[in-house]
Amino acid sequence: MEAEPKQSGTTTTNWTATQTYAMAAVCLLIGVLVGYLVRGSAKPAAQATPASTEMQQAAAAPPSSVGQQKMPTLDDMKRMADKQAEPLLAKLKTDPKNVDLLNKTALTYKAAHQFKDAISYFQKALGVDPKNVPIRTDMASCMYYTGDADGALAELDKSLTYDPKHPGTLMNIGIIKWQGKNDVNGAVAAWEKLLKLNPNFPQKAVIEHMITEAQQQKNTAQSSNPPKG
Repeated sequence: MEAEPKQSGTTTTNWTATQTYAMAAVCLLIGVLVGYLVRGSAKPAAQATPASTEMQQAAAAPPSSVGQQKMPTLDDMKRMADKQAEPLLAKLKTDPKNVDLLNKTALTYKAAHQFKDAISYFQKALGVDPKNVPIRTDMASCMYYTGDADGALAELDKSLTYDPKHPGTLMNIGIIKWQGKNDVNGAVAAWEKLLKLNPNFPQKAVIEHMITEAQQQKNTAQSSNPPKG
């Protein structure tokens, strides 16, 4: 029997599972997907490496105008992420296989939308702990944000070999199949599997709403483009 996946570095969010899934669904339904795929870890705890106050303020700054701070560029975000990651990287020099440090570093870059850098550190963490489903789920979301929907789905499928019931993985498979692959049937199948394997899932209503939304979108598309005969 396979051992249960290790949970190293998985308590790195200060959101509850309910808040995370709800935010993911709400933002998806209003068409803002990037940044809101479900986090791999759903356990509430002190956030290990949140975006710095400086980064958060810069990201929320209004457009450039008289007396106002200009919006940060991705280069600005990269520099801030690099600065925030410095103490983590210093520790990694003496402990390069520390999964928790690698995961925290990856999440630092993910928070700054430096997805390729985040993927690099997630991969290093998985090299040490390949059965860590939350970390693989987070890496898959970064891959999707870089445009690699197929790669993201492959990683999520691999996660299911370790934890077939993992709700975050199943939810993200549905989101990516729907939004990234226009595969409504595949999305609905993933969400229905989530509900079947997790009968007490706290956001059942959210998933059911997403299923309805996806199916309605498919029906609308079909009615707009009837088959030619």
